[in-house]
Amino acid sequence: MSRLTYDVNLLQDAMTRVVTSFFKDSFTVLGLSAVIFYREWRLALLAMAVFPLAVALILWLGKRTRLVSHDTQVFNARLYTVLQESLAGQRIVKAFAREDYEERRFWGANWDYFRTRMRLNAVRELSPPTMEFLGSLGMAGIIFYGGYAVIRGTSTPGTFFSFLAALLMLYQPIKSLSAVQNIVQEGLAAATRVFGLMDRAPEIQDRPGAAALPPLQGEIVFRGVSFAYDQGRQVLRDIDLTVGRGEIVALVGPSGAGKSTLLNLLPRFYEVTGGAILIDGRDLREVTLSSLRAQIGVVTQQTILFNDTVRYNVAYGSLSAPTEEILAALKSAHAYDFVASLPQGLDTVIGEQGVRLSGGERQRLAIARALLKDPPILILDEATSSLDSEAEREVQQALDRLIAGRTTLVIAHRLSTVRNAQRIVVLEEGRVVESGRHADLLAAGGLYRRLYEMQFAREEDKEPALFVGSAHPTRRGSAK
Repeated sequence: MSRLTYDVNLLQDAMTRVVTSFFKDSFTVLGLSAVIFYREWRLALLAMAVFPLAVALILWLGKRTRLVSHDTQVFNARLYTVLQESLAGQRIVKAFAREDYEERRFWGANWDYFRTRMRLNAVRELSPPTMEFLGSLGMAGIIFYGGYAVIRGTSTPGTFFSFLAALLMLYQPIKSLSAVQNIVQEGLAAATRVFGLMDRAPEIQDRPGAAALPPLQGEIVFRGVSFAYDQGRQVLRDIDLTVGRGEIVALVGPSGAGKSTLLNLLPRFYEVTGGAILIDGRDLREVTLSSLRAQIGVVTQQTILFNDTVRYNVAYGSLSAPTEEILAALKSAHAYDFVASLPQGLDTVIGEQGVRLSGGERQRLAIARALLKDPPILILDEATSSLDSEAEREVQQALDRLIAGRTTLVIAHRLSTVRNAQRIVVLEEGRVVESGRHADLLAAGGLYRRLYEMQFAREEDKEPALFVGSAHPTRRGSAK
């Protein structure tokens, strides 16, 4: 954010000042230099004697300005970070009564920025007095030599005073050029950061010759898939998994088993480090990202909504969708009633991250967004884990409609989700250790049974049967 605002403003200022001042002052210096050499070349050489020293000092100050300006931009970015975190996490700050701590943290970041800014101002303000001092030295020598020449009769008063007038006019554009030098150096420091961001290549991008992925017709295959975030730390190891068209597969396992990582590989949020993922026999790395992600809908525990209208948020995956389709998606997501009760209906602004809505309402808008996109592949990552029982029931009814007829991969810690999946895949330490139906895995007495006894058993008498739209629902009795 700092690079795209503060640094870009510095770059903009440098460009406008250079265009308006540099060229004008440069031509003025050239013209007046020609005049003083024409009027009295000896005095002109004497005046120019201080220029090499002046140029050397200007270049040194410019280099120093660039370094300090870079530090200023870095500390400004840190100030942005502290401010953004404090504002975004204000509820946690208030809940733990850490306002004083956050105030001190902001003060520390602000003080660091202030000190570097003062250093920058100090370096920047050295240039004018330096030029004034050097100009005074040159002027003193010229007055002494020129006055002596007039007294001796080798020069006329008119020639001397016309030369002196041209010289006095020459120093002002030279001082302006030295000030522009500082601005240019600040702009160069900003340009390094801005273009460093712009030139950074995405880690994941289309390969040369990548083809569009046709609509899903068959199965998704994870073939020997491995993944590591860092060198030497494997998160997934040799995952072999086939998901048929229209199948609902639930991923369960202890925390850190690699469930979310496995799902993030499918839309290529991360790239596999071993093996391959294939859709209808095509390696995902050989198809375009846009065509791949166009076929995937994502509903996560952390619902991402924008500070815009309900209409915009629901139609985010299809901005040209007509109102009728948006309303149909809201009805299918069980969100139509509460949207209709909002002050401006579809055109109600819901606030940052949907802050004006409840958790269940936000989640149903996310489901409506996925319904409107109508993807053949669906990823659900803990879509109901943060909701209370009543909100979860409403969201699960919406999920039933979303899941119907789609190839679905779902992560869940709740019995209502995994019990009715057509297949349950159990992960542990990045490996598939069990796979099968709920009742079969319970009977096997392995890791799934232990997870069930720790996490799911107490829900057995509470949870209603959900995912009723699945092709092979499992009844409550079979789970026991």
